[in-house]
Amino acid sequence: MTSDKKYFDDVEIGKAIPSLRKKTTTRQLVMYAGASGDYYEVHYDKEFAVERGLPGIIVHGALKSGFIGQMLSDWAGVEGSIKKLETQYRGMDIVGEPIYCKGTIVSKNIIDGEGIVECEIWTENSATEKTTVGSAQIQLPLKS
Repeated sequence: MTSDKKYFDDVEIGKAIPSLRKKTTTRQLVMYAGASGDYYEVHYDKEFAVERGLPGIIVHGALKSGFIGQMLSDWAGVEGSIKKLETQYRGMDIVGEPIYCKGTIVSKNIIDGEGIVECEIWTENSATEKTTVGSAQIQLPLKS
């Protein structure tokens, strides 16, 4: 029987983190607005968004950060943890269009006895434009 546990020792610099594909709905954005308190109409009212020069309803930037967090948490597993997550919003994603969460391992160090993996992270739209960029530190268990 194999273990799904991810170890710091097995992680390689330059390797991709398994991507996560998300496709939002207006309902999901309304629910997120209720949870976050961000009720700006561009996140649920298409007519309002278009009147302001947008191509349609746009996804909350913080929700995209949450999707990245999900990707990292899925990758780190139950014994890993997200220590730091920083994002910047660089472009809009439109409701109903796929959002691809991606990441690459850029360095790894043992800090205070913990295996810390530094990652470059981002979201892409269908045109492969990066719409959210950032970095993360993930703690993974050591084998020894």
